[in-house]
Amino acid sequence: MTSTLARPVPEASRPAETEKPRGRPRLRALDGLRLVAALMVAAYHYGGRGGDVTTAWGSSPKTQFPTLHEYFAYGCLGVQVFFVISGFVICMSGWDRPLRSFFASRASRLLPAYWAAVLLVTAVFALPVVVHDAVSPSDALVNLTMLQQPLGADRVLGVCWTLWVEIRFYALFALCVVMPGATRRRVILFCAVWTMAAAIADAADEPLLDLVLMPEYAPFFVGGIGLYLVHRDRGDAYAWGIVAVSWLVGQHHAVRDLWHAPSPDAFSHRSSFGIVLIVTLGFLAVAAIALGRLSWANWRWLTVAGALTYPFYLVHEHLGWVVIHGLHRGLGVGSAATFALTFAAMLLLAWLLNRYVEETLAPKIRAALSRVR
Repeated sequence: MTSTLARPVPEASRPAETEKPRGRPRLRALDGLRLVAALMVAAYHYGGRGGDVTTAWGSSPKTQFPTLHEYFAYGCLGVQVFFVISGFVICMSGWDRPLRSFFASRASRLLPAYWAAVLLVTAVFALPVVVHDAVSPSDALVNLTMLQQPLGADRVLGVCWTLWVEIRFYALFALCVVMPGATRRRVILFCAVWTMAAAIADAADEPLLDLVLMPEYAPFFVGGIGLYLVHRDRGDAYAWGIVAVSWLVGQHHAVRDLWHAPSPDAFSHRSSFGIVLIVTLGFLAVAAIALGRLSWANWRWLTVAGALTYPFYLVHEHLGWVVIHGLHRGLGVGSAATFALTFAAMLLLAWLLNRYVEETLAPKIRAALSRVR
């Protein structure tokens, strides 16, 4: 049941929550940006790539969307935008927070919807009427730990590779910043050391270093951390330096990993200009939020959008293919209508998961893990 993005985006995170920092208003625009990034990734999975989605449509998305598929192909860069947002939010939520509280916050945010999504997708793919193959029962159980990738098990959720990236970022940040206590100096040092170490790991081409330091994704997390420092003090020259270096390195990795020469055999062609543009717009959007330029975007529905992003992200890919197959091939619904209805169905499912799973289990998990013994 695994599926892959063109290397290096093997397939799309967990997006981090937008917590309210002490003494500051909630950044609702960040919630909205998270949903935009999730919709970008969904557009990629439904119309911007080949592979399993071709089976769902009955023909290549090139045929379904002769012009738009070229634009949908850039949707995989929503992952990089997620990682910038994650760096910002994790630094914000880890500031002045003990390690136990930080761990409880992350676990209660990640696990309820993830467990529900794994069980739901496994059950749906096991139905005889569904054309996709299910993973083995053993691999499905391993998926509940979020450790399926390092253990070599098949993934139930194609997008869960980003969760493994996020977990490694959380571990680095917790060990280096949260555990000793977050300070401006310590955060700056963490950003500088990780940036240099990631560059060395990239040059060394050593699998263990790549696994720990994640050179292709580090600049996006570090850039988000730098933007949170800017949010705290917009005149901080060190913070702006972190952001600038992260953007320069990040766009390099994105172009190197996602660009290819034009070829009739390729699904689509992402230009280097287009890749750099989207990475730049992602950084600029988070920077605008950090500087308060989007404080006017303070509508309550953005909070709802932020709450739906994670469960939508988890279920949209594989279950979306099932909906596409049923609507387009089963009922004969047109391509554009199928595309829109699939988005709507996945957003509705995300609302149900948030309302009946996350809101029920997250407080209980947080309370249990925060309890002092």
